[in-house]
Amino acid sequence: MALHVRGVLLPDDEVRDLWLVGDRVTFTPVPDSETVVDGGFVLPGLVDAHCHIGIARGGAPITSLDQARALAHVDRDAGVLAIRDAGSPYPYPELDDEPDLPRLARAGQHVAPPKRYLRDIGVEVDATDVAAAVAAQARAGNGWVKLVGDWIDRGVGDLAPAWDADTLTAAVRAAHDAGVRAAVHTFSESAVEIMVRAGVDSVEHGTGLSLDLIDEMARQGTALVPTMINIATFGGIAEQARGKFPGYADHMLALRDGFPEVVRAAHEAGVPIYVGTDAGGGIDHGLAAEEMLLLHEQAGMAPIDVLAAASWGARAWLGFPGLVEGGLADLTVYPEDPRSDLRVVRAPSRTILRGRVIR
Repeated sequence: MALHVRGVLLPDDEVRDLWLVGDRVTFTPVPDSETVVDGGFVLPGLVDAHCHIGIARGGAPITSLDQARALAHVDRDAGVLAIRDAGSPYPYPELDDEPDLPRLARAGQHVAPPKRYLRDIGVEVDATDVAAAVAAQARAGNGWVKLVGDWIDRGVGDLAPAWDADTLTAAVRAAHDAGVRAAVHTFSESAVEIMVRAGVDSVEHGTGLSLDLIDEMARQGTALVPTMINIATFGGIAEQARGKFPGYADHMLALRDGFPEVVRAAHEAGVPIYVGTDAGGGIDHGLAAEEMLLLHEQAGMAPIDVLAAASWGARAWLGFPGLVEGGLADLTVYPEDPRSDLRVVRAPSRTILRGRVIR
């Protein structure tokens, strides 16, 4: 049976009727449909554009599809109906079209330098093997590759690029040659400069961005997924590291403290920004609403811009059409206007995924 929805459709800001026929949206009335929403504010489903359903709490790889399902369900129940898994040590292509799960855009494993990333998470390769590893992980995902651009170098006691600039640039080129987009984890100033100038498609975290690089990202259309909820953990990281690596500790705190202004500047420059939590490992799942609030409260993004970053804008970026004729039948409904009080995104009153009522 077709489902009928009536409410204030965002971003159009007008009361609309739409019908969900299977997994598709139409604005043409369907006789004998069941009305499941009559009132409220209707958004295309939320997106967590940096998430890891392949990594368990604490940082260990998951070991079963059931674990991945359980983590995805936590996000779904918070209104997240599409996920970009930005690197998974556990393969789960079987879940791409599972009807009860959010839609998935996936990278394969992180491509990382040897012994300079989280244990058992990435495929660790020397510079000579990076391009081949990128090609392999492009095949393991469904449209994305995740590169580790930097991490602590214990030899220098601070953040440093994962490989030399030529290797990092070749990694981005290898991803594009394989027909996928490249996302890069980066905290430091030096690595993010290399990767932006190499034409990477999205910068994850991006604490080391400068104003010049922000302008370059805006010109190129390079996306930023700030994961502000993750950056807030830098204090604990610095505290643990200070005994052995005081310079690194100070650097991480400086990056954390300056980050809201970095995100604000990126937004004002026109850089595409999308909501991502980095859930998996140190961040719990189901916190996309909290990330949205941080973008508003700390980085000064207007509620309508935050909603775009978490909903229709992010869905378009990932290739998941929103509530347009022929679009995908995913939506969340809120009893009050989230543009007036963004906190309402914490509690959707109705959730429909793939044309089926979830909540």
